[in-house]
Amino acid sequence: MLRSEVNNILLEGDAFIRSLGFRLPPFAYYTPSEMRSKSDTDIFRNRLGWDITDYGAGRFDRMGLFLFTIRNGRAADLAKARGMLYAEKIMISRENQLSPMHRHDVKAEDIINRGGGDLILEIYESDESGMVDRTRPVSVPVDGELRKVKPGSYLCLKPGESVTLMPGIWHAFWAEKGDCLIGEVSTVNDDLTDNTFEEPIGRFASIDEDEAPVHLLVSDY
Repeated sequence: MLRSEVNNILLEGDAFIRSLGFRLPPFAYYTPSEMRSKSDTDIFRNRLGWDITDYGAGRFDRMGLFLFTIRNGRAADLAKARGMLYAEKIMISRENQLSPMHRHDVKAEDIINRGGGDLILEIYESDESGMVDRTRPVSVPVDGELRKVKPGSYLCLKPGESVTLMPGIWHAFWAEKGDCLIGEVSTVNDDLTDNTFEEPIGRFASIDEDEAPVHLLVSDY
């Protein structure tokens, strides 16, 4: 992705978030030099901040995601069962923009439609080898009540609705009827090691520096 494209997506995303009444924390607006001066803080250590990805495919409008990590603990604390064991993100899925099929080995997460369009999820169980099992239905809690999803059918979350995805549940998602603001509340988030994609793609975008960044991405840290 071009840095100029990233800058535009970042500014458009911030405006969309504000239009739905959500506000990002103050560190979202640090200049690149201010952010670099925070290298000894949890902002850097826990990879908080802006995250815009095309999954290395170069087709952001068709496959991509806007994310901002608001809070995050440390993976090392999970084994101790003590400390900040949770994370929170806000995300934007553009209309018909795919976040591709993937699963997590550690992270459990609530995916919440915070407003805008409908959020559509395609979800599957893992088979014995950890790959996608497209033969079995999967039952997931939707706002605390189990809902069974048949193989090949979709789960639609309207604004205000949420689904809980446990480790090992494969999922892809996109927005319909407009762009969608998505909340994520989860156990500690580790995007460096805890994402397994069905297709051989990358988690982060490769950035070509055609202009200066408005704000740094977590992949710049």
